[in-house]
Amino acid sequence: MIHPDTEVRFISHEKGYGVVATKFIPRGTITWVQDDLDQAYTREEAEKLPPFIKKYLDTYSFTNKKGEYILCWDNGKFVNHSFNPSCFSTAYDFEIAIRDIHPGEELTDDYGYLNVEKPFEAIDEGTHRKTVYPDDILRFHEQWDALIKENAPKVFEADQALIELIPKEIWNEFVHAVHHPEQMKSILECHYHHTSALNGKIPIL
Repeated sequence: MIHPDTEVRFISHEKGYGVVATKFIPRGTITWVQDDLDQAYTREEAEKLPPFIKKYLDTYSFTNKKGEYILCWDNGKFVNHSFNPSCFSTAYDFEIAIRDIHPGEELTDDYGYLNVEKPFEAIDEGTHRKTVYPDDILRFHEQWDALIKENAPKVFEADQALIELIPKEIWNEFVHAVHHPEQMKSILECHYHHTSALNGKIPIL
C-alpha cells in the first residue's frame, strides 16, 4: 500500500503519470508496504496470461527475490524511476522516504533494485548513471545499504500511517537492526538472479 497522503497526477509527456505527495512527508516516513492485497504471480502463471494482460503486468509490476511478479493493487504501481529517488526500498518489504517530500513532489524509486529484465535508458537527470541495468543491485548494493542505514533511524521520528501493515516479527527484526546496523539486512537480498536478462553477462559502463 502506498502512503495515504499521495495521489496520481500527470507529470509530463515524457514520464506520463506518477505518484505525488498531497501533504508534507518527512524523511523516515514509511511510504510503501507490500500488503495482502498486492498480487503475486509466479513466472509460470504470468506466461499463461493473455498477451494483453501480460503486457500490463510487465509494465506495472516488479520482480521480487523469488522471481515473482508483484502487482500493486493501488497507486503504488505508478511510482516512477529516478536516479535521485525520494524513496528507497529495504529488505523488509517496505520503503522509506530518504529525504523530506513536499506537497506536489513525486515519490520515486531507483528501479535498479527492482530486478528489471532488460536495460533501459532513463530520463537524463544529470547523474553519472543514464541506464538502468538488471544487475545494478549487484554493483551498487553497498552504497545503497549505507543509504538505508543512514536513514533508518529517522523511521522512529516520523508518524507512520502504514506501520500496522508490517508483520510484527518483521518490524521487530527491523527495529533490532536499526540499533545494531551491522545486522541490517542488505538490499542485496531483494535480488532475483535471472540469467536470461543479459545471458549471464554483466554490462560494462
